[in-house]
Amino acid sequence: MPERPPDLAVLHVSQPDHGGVAAYVAQAAHDQARRGWRVAVACPPDGPLAARLRELEVASFPWPARRSPGPHLLGEAWRLRRIIDRFDPRVVHLHSAKAGLAGRLPGVAAGRGVVFQPHGWSWLAATGAQRSLSRWWERRSAARADTVVCVGSGELQEGRRAGIHGTFHLVRNGVDLGRFRPCPPEGRREARAALGLPPDARLAVCVGRLTRQKGQDVLLRAWPAVRARCPRAWLALVGDGDAHDQLRSQAGPGVLFAPGVSDPRRWLAASDVVVLPSRWEGLPLVALEAMAVGRSVVASAIPGLVEAVPSGAGALVPVADPAGLAGAVAARLADPGLAAAEGTAAAEASGAFDVEATLSLLAEVTRSVAGGVGEGAADGAGVAGLSAGCPVGAPTGVGAGAGSAEGGAPAAEAAGVSAGGGGVSGGVAGAGVPGSGLGSGDGTGEGASWEGEGCEGGTGGAAVPLAQPAAVAGGDEGVPGNPLPPNSLR
Repeated sequence: MPERPPDLAVLHVSQPDHGGVAAYVAQAAHDQARRGWRVAVACPPDGPLAARLRELEVASFPWPARRSPGPHLLGEAWRLRRIIDRFDPRVVHLHSAKAGLAGRLPGVAAGRGVVFQPHGWSWLAATGAQRSLSRWWERRSAARADTVVCVGSGELQEGRRAGIHGTFHLVRNGVDLGRFRPCPPEGRREARAALGLPPDARLAVCVGRLTRQKGQDVLLRAWPAVRARCPRAWLALVGDGDAHDQLRSQAGPGVLFAPGVSDPRRWLAASDVVVLPSRWEGLPLVALEAMAVGRSVVASAIPGLVEAVPSGAGALVPVADPAGLAGAVAARLADPGLAAAEGTAAAEASGAFDVEATLSLLAEVTRSVAGGVGEGAADGAGVAGLSAGCPVGAPTGVGAGAGSAEGGAPAAEAAGVSAGGGGVSGGVAGAGVPGSGLGSGDGTGEGASWEGEGCEGGTGGAAVPLAQPAAVAGGDEGVPGNPLPPNSLR
């Protein structure tokens, strides 16, 4: 039975259209649509997020926003205002920095409940004056959100230390424990065979966008020392990003590159240890997924990873420390017993991050914000008229008959698009990722081999938080998997 009548309408807004943030948005929107709510997502129209929403039969509005602020910001804010007016949501849920900027400009979401979810504070990626400006903006705009949802306690504490005063809710990221299950040794062998990897190699896997944030450059600087201690060691960097060419030029023997995948289970199953050398994070989903699969995790000792990786489930090393990283990775590749024992502990610890609890808490927070709409003064209409004439497309991604029968978007918006995605049936595992097994052939989709089409669908266990309301006053995945080309081996 729906938890609330369809007048509870929620518009999610996201500029990131791949990676963890996009996966989170897709899974949260799908869950809320299944609760009987009227749900849509404003996002770039041609990326993996829009495609995933079509698979899940969740409506989407085209919002072709750019990652960085600039002269185009006012046009993006105007388009978003038009989308909000058209969909008429009770709650606008802004994900990550760009949506948080455009959606909290005066007048854009006037009269609506506003949830802002940073998925990692914007100033962490900035330097110099831009870093100071980002902090200033977050302090200034905090009052334009009814609540700030943080995916980890480290993120929440960082916001409070920066002087952001408002209502915070801690909704920790979670993992789909039905899809990510402990993988036995035979599953590792089968995953390696499917990926074309040597069966006797000692394999470290790093899944994530190839960017400075994720720290793959630090791992590559550490890798020669790992290889010297463990000659059978191989490193797989799985992901796409703007640092790809630079990292390739830095890579030495024993390193392979694989395209980003929407479902990382096969790579996690193939690994002996999973490495996250990030410089900053919210609470990264891939760490939780690796733990759920039963893999030892070596990670930077930063907020988000410290709370995810408990003692006995791997190792935490100083950020940007190649020597420390090399020692921790090599110790586990050289000692299979240590890695296996930590993997067992990691799988047990992952039970505290069940995505079902996350989604329930996020729904609770959203209902609370919806219930408070109209209690405070609305922002002024500061964006209206800034860029008249910017078109707003109709929502897309919902097939005929996919909507809830209890209420829907206006018929003029698009033929065959109804109810904003309500009344969806089926689970969150996408096409090509049915079932739950790992290594047995029924849990990772078909064609994930050198010659095949790759794993499609699925959210890679989309980033969606785990439950712990903490009302406090005070973005691998990303694209359908592709076959690993032979020239990726170095």
